[in-house]
Amino acid sequence: MVSGNTPEARGRVLDLLLRASPEALVLSVSVLGDASERYPSVQRLASGGDEGQRASLTSLSQAATGDPAVIVRQDLRAIARAAAGAHVVLALPGNVDAVAFLAELWRARPGTSALRDYYDLAPIAVGLDPGRLLRDLGCVHRAVQVFGDRPRAVPLTVAEAAARQSEAAQVMVLGKGLEEDRGRREGSRALLAHLNPSAMVLLDDAEADDGISLMTLTRPDPRWAVAGPEDRLDVVAPVVRRCGVDHGVASVLWRSRRPLHPERLAESLPRIMPSVVRGRGHLWVATRPDAVISWRSAGRHLELREAGRWLEDGDTEGWRAASAQRRTLASWHWDDRYGERRNEIVFTGAELDQDRLRTVLDAAVLDDRELALGADHWARLPDPLLGTVARDPDR
Repeated sequence: MVSGNTPEARGRVLDLLLRASPEALVLSVSVLGDASERYPSVQRLASGGDEGQRASLTSLSQAATGDPAVIVRQDLRAIARAAAGAHVVLALPGNVDAVAFLAELWRARPGTSALRDYYDLAPIAVGLDPGRLLRDLGCVHRAVQVFGDRPRAVPLTVAEAAARQSEAAQVMVLGKGLEEDRGRREGSRALLAHLNPSAMVLLDDAEADDGISLMTLTRPDPRWAVAGPEDRLDVVAPVVRRCGVDHGVASVLWRSRRPLHPERLAESLPRIMPSVVRGRGHLWVATRPDAVISWRSAGRHLELREAGRWLEDGDTEGWRAASAQRRTLASWHWDDRYGERRNEIVFTGAELDQDRLRTVLDAAVLDDRELALGADHWARLPDPLLGTVARDPDR
């Protein structure tokens, strides 16, 4: 799967992949739509491969209207039936959330076979223009419509969309960008290494034979598929942190096994957000003790929302639905009284004061006296971030 933050960056990755695997069939996709109730228009174009593979895609002659994941899944199945073992490069536009889209593709619908019966996963490769990356990560005043695990688009800030695209990759190809952006390249490389420490970052230099660098990445590798795309979306999955400081960029991990006081958390935000480029993780908020609250920040924009439930003893369905990684972590962190509940956020930014950041957040959790009052008291705390939870009048 290939994406990129500009058409040129995306095209460059495609060129490199085809140099390494000339026989590959490229299925290029565009999705045109918005957040209205209408389904989007999905256009696909097949190139490369052999004549039999291209002939199998008779539906490509016109745009289809519907769920993008359903339409592309049908295309991929048609290719697999025409040529077992075909190498397919799925080229996605910038308005598609790659991991969420891949997870929806990979999920088997009732009565249908899963794509894993036909394909092995290779890495997600993302091409990035360094100047565009830095500009987008700072843009929180404008929204874009992004498609992912649902047929209709959802609005995201430009910064959030840019961060998700970088975090989706297993391979990032960082281009030179425009002449005026050349000085930003090393800073961009350092930032990408912190946003996505597990990814491989390749510098795209004309004098280097990048095709050789990408050769091993054009073939299936169990490292990319061991967890499955959907597992990467689990809200309680740990966010990998890169240690050290590179060109002033650092990442700070904050953890706590106490619930957060929502009012003190709100008051602490002006001291947390200014130097943070990206923040990801999950929270245990006192006013909503059963809910996992996801934290996503990009630039000065912060989104807090309920994103699932904490695992409980006896919740067989919840444990079965959770990823294997989450079940393992829950067992490691399990508390006899509070279960898996915990706070865990990774902040990435330039010139972060790590001690100050942790001190501010430590002051926002419940103290011993507040903790001893119990969940019924916590529910009555003022909550300017998530709002007051409706109470059962019989309680």
